[in-house]
Amino acid sequence: MRNYNFLFIILLGTILASCGGTKKGENSLFTFNNSNFKANYILQDAIELGVLNPNTKNIDSIAYYVNNKKVGAAKGNSKISFNLKDQKLGYQYLKAVVYFEGENSEAIARIELVSSIQPKLLKYTIINKYPHDIGSFTEGLEFYKDTLYESTGLNGKSFLRKYDYKTGKVFKQIDLDSQYFGEGITFLNNKLYQLTWQNKTGFIYNATTLKLEKTFKYDKDIEGWGMTNDGKYIYQTDKTERIWKMDPETQKMIDYVNVYSGDSKIPSINELEWINDKIYTNVWQKDAIAVVNPTTGAVEGILDMSGLRKFIKNPEAEVLNGIAYNPKTKTIFVTGKNWDTLFEITVSE
Repeated sequence: MRNYNFLFIILLGTILASCGGTKKGENSLFTFNNSNFKANYILQDAIELGVLNPNTKNIDSIAYYVNNKKVGAAKGNSKISFNLKDQKLGYQYLKAVVYFEGENSEAIARIELVSSIQPKLLKYTIINKYPHDIGSFTEGLEFYKDTLYESTGLNGKSFLRKYDYKTGKVFKQIDLDSQYFGEGITFLNNKLYQLTWQNKTGFIYNATTLKLEKTFKYDKDIEGWGMTNDGKYIYQTDKTERIWKMDPETQKMIDYVNVYSGDSKIPSINELEWINDKIYTNVWQKDAIAVVNPTTGAVEGILDMSGLRKFIKNPEAEVLNGIAYNPKTKTIFVTGKNWDTLFEITVSE
């Protein structure tokens, strides 16, 4: 895999090396034959699975597993070929259960599946600039019926706000209890969903009245960061390279993807927005937005937003965070934590 260094610098500051390699069972008689294993793999690859038998045991058969799912079996000490095209990007955990002489033993290993896509460096054009409350520690930003909604963080200062983005006039504001640090929001099926940071708690409001209808607990031991939806499912981030897929009816996590740019994981992906069947995501502490394929997790485009900094007057302004797509104008709105400006932009290659 080639490294696209200038793009990684935008997203990560430095390239994060992702090391693969194998893990051997603590007391296994067998190990995976990794002599032909590559440093990393792409979706178009297939991997040959086989084991070494240093003690020359009489092997009856071998069952092969990838991520604890059985993918094939072989008689004797035979190898199988496994196609990686349907796997998630990220680490793939390999296991071989070897049956021999009335006993069995396991061999385990790990490989890394990375993206083969070279992200495009996208450009943006500023269409308008609007005032933004410097007291807003922006965590979530989203349009609903042509009105902008914002969720902010910090304990004791978190709120959910509906306002006129052109003037800054607040139509309605819900202040969160001081125990909560507000995070991402999204609208789906006439409901407004909101995450909190480390409380493992989310809220569901009536989208019209903003009346709280339900409080729910995360079903995974994760933090709450960004949020968006595709019209059917909700997607959320948790500070890692992972984007979770949630059933809005049950609030249960049903799937996830790992975000990769080339052969590097992109950790700390934050605020999300669904735009034209792609997920646009802020990268925490970076003035950059990654455009992610929601099916594979591959970064397909990168926006270097550092040029916006010259327009920000507040010396205490923090990181870029907040992406909202207005389907009426077909433009994107971006801002940051404690920024004094909300930018309306268009994006092109």
